[in-house]
Amino acid sequence: MSGLRVLVVDDDVAILRAVRRGLEAHGYRVDVLQSGAEVLTEFRRSRPDVILLDLLLPDADGVDLCRAIRAEANVPVIVLSAVGDDRRKVQALDEGADDYLVKPFSMAELEARIRAAIRRTTPSASETLSAGSIEMDVTRRRVAVAGAEVHLTPREYDLLRLLLAYPGRLLTQRHLLATVWGPEFQDDTHILRTFIHQLRNKLSMASPEVGAMIVNDPGVGYRIEVPRDEPP
Repeated sequence: MSGLRVLVVDDDVAILRAVRRGLEAHGYRVDVLQSGAEVLTEFRRSRPDVILLDLLLPDADGVDLCRAIRAEANVPVIVLSAVGDDRRKVQALDEGADDYLVKPFSMAELEARIRAAIRRTTPSASETLSAGSIEMDVTRRRVAVAGAEVHLTPREYDLLRLLLAYPGRLLTQRHLLATVWGPEFQDDTHILRTFIHQLRNKLSMASPEVGAMIVNDPGVGYRIEVPRDEPP
């Protein structure tokens, strides 16, 4: 990960200093901001490889900033916050955050999250996944239904990618949560239900029968059910 550019946005000077020192020691190039006013300007200027974003800034809401960033690019966003309640966690992830770290956190954990976020958004080779009329270009991170592009948040995309990788196979809730969100979320079934609902709605808007391809085995998990007249 040496040489990657990281933008850190936090109003806590001690956090900024510690994160900058820790990441630069491992070869990252780090830019820091203490307020939200210049986030989009700095993002457009420096084009960071990953953004570390505090939720509670003096002049902006981190969730709103996450939404604005996600509207422009697929850059990984890791939320840093002292807020640990589920509502804010779901809001941030729903608006496109790739991960969520509650303060205080260790540098080792932060670096591991950065590496994982980069891996998720940087496919190593050209690959296409499909089921029925759903087609996913993994290299370009694009999803189409019957030829019409469907715009997904990073989490929605990762969830669909995992389901498409195992067509017809039931994946448990804990497996989906641990793989897409991380081991600490493996019991957070509310997040999974929320994202499955959003994913079904977006697919159904492109083609009504496609959303129904995501089948739920109550209390167990989900699978992509391939239409019988379609190849797996």
